Amino acid sequence: MRTLTTTEELAAFCAEARGHDYVTVDTEFLRERTYYSKLCLIQLAMPGTDDSTGVLVDPLADGIALDPLYDLFRDTSVVKVFHAARQDLEIFYVDAGVIPEPLFDTQVAAMVCGFGEQAGYETLVRKIAKQPLDKTSRFTDWSRRPLTEAQQKYALADVTHLRVIYEFLAAELERTGREKWVREELKVLTSPETYVVQPEDAWKRVKTRTTSGKFLAIVRELARFREIYAQSRNVPRNRVYKDDALVELASTKPQNAQDLGRSRLLLREARRGDIADGILAAIKAGIACPPDQMPKVSNDRDKLQVNPALADLLRVLLKAKTESSGVAPKLIAPAADLDAIAAGLRDVSALQGWRLEVFGNDALRLCEGKIALSAKGSSVRIVDLE
Repeated sequence: MRTLTTTEELAAFCAEARGHDYVTVDTEFLRERTYYSKLCLIQLAMPGTDDSTGVLVDPLADGIALDPLYDLFRDTSVVKVFHAARQDLEIFYVDAGVIPEPLFDTQVAAMVCGFGEQAGYETLVRKIAKQPLDKTSRFTDWSRRPLTEAQQKYALADVTHLRVIYEFLAAELERTGREKWVREELKVLTSPETYVVQPEDAWKRVKTRTTSGKFLAIVRELARFREIYAQSRNVPRNRVYKDDALVELASTKPQNAQDLGRSRLLLREARRGDIADGILAAIKAGIACPPDQMPKVSNDRDKLQVNPALADLLRVLLKAKTESSGVAPKLIAPAADLDAIAAGLRDVSALQGWRLEVFGNDALRLCEGKIALSAKGSSVRIVDLE
């Protein structure tokens, strides 16, 4: 197993990789103690049938620069193949502002090709590559050096088996004409907005039981301060204070250090110093927020008048469509979309893009009374009423 520890070695590999149609990529990282992922290892492999075309890249080696890799990522003549790419892409975008292009995510492709929801890498290795996969090294400390032989073997397998999986899924997508489906699904992964967390929007991830504008204004300020503090010091946001403590603070509205000391959920470290000062300032800003600037939570879907019988029929139709297409039901239409359609809404993902072709058109026809459903044995048939 080759481990590249210099920029020159990495540049030589990337130059060779540009002579191929694709390169497989994976990373190992740590994030338990930091806000941003700490990149510990990069695995790369060119097309081939053995391990000789795969390498490990040590980003922790003294003096190594990843510029050659980022240049390869920008080379649109080479497909960059990942599995479940989101966290990997976030690392590269935060580090260098680069998103590999063109991108192929085997997890997304597998879902489109009938391998179920959130198809795991181990499952695809077993079903497509017909190989076992030893996952015992998965949760080891990848920042420690030297890496053990077991760690290196595990890491390399993540990109060597990926070649077989990619070639199989790419051929299957071409055979079924579903390449466009995958491209649509990858738009979120290839959008820079996916990897930029705006402190002003951090409150939207906090679960609360109230839609009170005044309460949410305090939640917004507390979440914004926490995000800014965590980003600036590169610590996990939960190390500042957890969501349940944030909601408690928004409810009790402490005005001073003595009030903070009465909190049941706030970490001891957060009751003094910069964090305590930030909490009190955030609460003060939230209380002072003018009514017209208070955040609002849309509850339109909560007020939907869902036709329960139609919603049930749509679920039956979805089952029939997933059986015929081999695509996971939740990928086509989650339950919330089905209820929204049954309530008359049309601005839902299940009625757009490739989903419209697979399910949406017939869902609309069902709502309009133009088709019916019948059962024959264990299957469901669509009956045209026009």
